[in-house]
Amino acid sequence: MTTQPHQSNQDRVYIFDTTLRDGEQCPGATMTFEEKLKVAETLDSMGVDIIEAGYPYASDGDFEAVREIAKRAQNAVICGLSRAALQDIDRCGEAVKHAKQGRIHTFLSTSPVHMKYKLQMEPEQVFQMVISSVTRARNHVDDVEWSAEDATRTEFDFLCRCVEAAINAGATTINLPDTVGYAVPEEYFDMFKRIRENVPNSDKARFSVHCHNDLGMAVANSLAGVRGGARQIECTINGIGERAGNAALEEVVMAMRVRNDKIPYWNNIESTTLTHASKLVSAATSFPVQYNKAIVGRNAFAHESGIHQDGMIKNASTYEIMLPETVGVKATSLVMGKHSGRAGLIHKLEELGFKLSRNQIDDVFVRFKALADRKKDIYDEDIEALVDEELANAQNVIKLVSLTVIAGTHGPQRATMKLDIDGHIRIEEAEGNGPVDAVFKCIKSLVPHEATLELYQVHAVTEGTDAQAEVSVRLSHNGRSMTARGSDPDTLVASAKAYLGALNKLVMKHERDNARAVSAAE
Repeated sequence: MTTQPHQSNQDRVYIFDTTLRDGEQCPGATMTFEEKLKVAETLDSMGVDIIEAGYPYASDGDFEAVREIAKRAQNAVICGLSRAALQDIDRCGEAVKHAKQGRIHTFLSTSPVHMKYKLQMEPEQVFQMVISSVTRARNHVDDVEWSAEDATRTEFDFLCRCVEAAINAGATTINLPDTVGYAVPEEYFDMFKRIRENVPNSDKARFSVHCHNDLGMAVANSLAGVRGGARQIECTINGIGERAGNAALEEVVMAMRVRNDKIPYWNNIESTTLTHASKLVSAATSFPVQYNKAIVGRNAFAHESGIHQDGMIKNASTYEIMLPETVGVKATSLVMGKHSGRAGLIHKLEELGFKLSRNQIDDVFVRFKALADRKKDIYDEDIEALVDEELANAQNVIKLVSLTVIAGTHGPQRATMKLDIDGHIRIEEAEGNGPVDAVFKCIKSLVPHEATLELYQVHAVTEGTDAQAEVSVRLSHNGRSMTARGSDPDTLVASAKAYLGALNKLVMKHERDNARAVSAAE
């Protein structure tokens, strides 16, 4: 952690990460059990104060993930989300009970529109439910967070009543979320200031912000809430989340560091881990980070303008307000190629912020050498794509062995594919309306399924005619969406890898559900 001058506990902001809960609610961003554990381990080690590990009542998978994360966490408070229903709260308490520090986060809508149309309850019923839910949660844990869902559209007097009642019932943290991303900074600041001034027992709880980015103001609103007296920020890595996403953890952290003169608060995050965390979450969710994303985007420290480059050469501070090293970005150059060895690759991986096991390094090295035989210069982005694919596909039961495609002006196009399906080799041919269609039909013949293709997207990883193509594919089945990415100098191979990656996630989800059903029956 970068130490700020004159730090005091009064100015400390607690970082509450909800990547594994709210972030995973982003369509297609579902993570496997193993991926969740890895992300949680990273969040725990980088200084996140509270990890919202999931919504235990939502599914057996969520329950198991929260429970396992609770058992493994070394530093962070492990939190589970729960509706105000008593059975939800009990399930959440069961999931976090093994944590060194466990928290139940229960929520209830308080705005007129939510109470009327979502809950179909009168305000007095909601008020009584606030009390009963917090009381029930306190029977399980000492650390209870209560959220007024849609707080920014809630009538002020009623919000004050609910907050006071929640604190009296034992809530230690009060969250006033901007659930639909409607607020602007000044009114969000004002809400927290007035609530704290008007609720008699407000000094007995820590206040929290939770902002969505529908109008692009999630980070600004979060910091405004802190200025109004909140001391916990709920955020996600890369800002992933429902609709337009949540406040980005890396942005709120660095805003406090870089502009501590105007935002005089501090947090416990080790900033040099931010880039690594960003890449890990991107690989786990198969959601690429936009190139111009603040702090962790590929172009965050890139300068193309001649004027900018000239200034940078003379003094980096002319156009950079923070050193790349402070967020874990190393100055790199294209030094990798077909003659590079294992040691060089390991060093490069460390520079890029990757921490891989020996087996993972072995696999990446084999694929790196194969790529180097096809591509003269290996850029950092090429290596990142290899690693992302390795992390995402480590548990796959369906693997691409070979692909041949016949295409051209005279159709139809034909694909021949060989797959390794759980250790068994299968070969199939298929025709399609274009080479990509032929490839996907071939997969469907080899692995029959009912999933619907929701997204197919292609872009180049680097520049040049020998650049790797990176393909994103999203499949949906039975209300569940899965996204995966594949990379290869051959766009069709990358397409096959991406489709298989998403299909593997659906298959693994189905198998886990079946296993739980059998276990429950026994």
